[in-house]
Amino acid sequence: MEWSFAWMAWTTPVAVFFGCIVLMLAAMTVLELRWPTVERKGFLPMRTTRGDRLFIGLLTAAYVNLAWVGFTDLNQWIGAGLSFAALVLIMAKA
Repeated sequence: MEWSFAWMAWTTPVAVFFGCIVLMLAAMTVLELRWPTVERKGFLPMRTTRGDRLFIGLLTAAYVNLAWVGFTDLNQWIGAGLSFAALVLIMAKA
């Protein structure tokens, strides 16, 4: 059986994005199995688990990236870097 992904525009940024999502989900699974999550309260006004922070971080990264695309004509990789920085900040401090 041959896989055909011709129906989707697999540009390099799209492939990197989905590859990173898969790697993050795999890492979260390993972390959860090795060290079960503990709720904590950071700068967000609620107690969150590791999975909550990943979900909130991914949503924030998506909105930062959409804002970058909508409001600037600059290189998309800069927006992707800012999105990644927002995700890391939320995972570490929220």
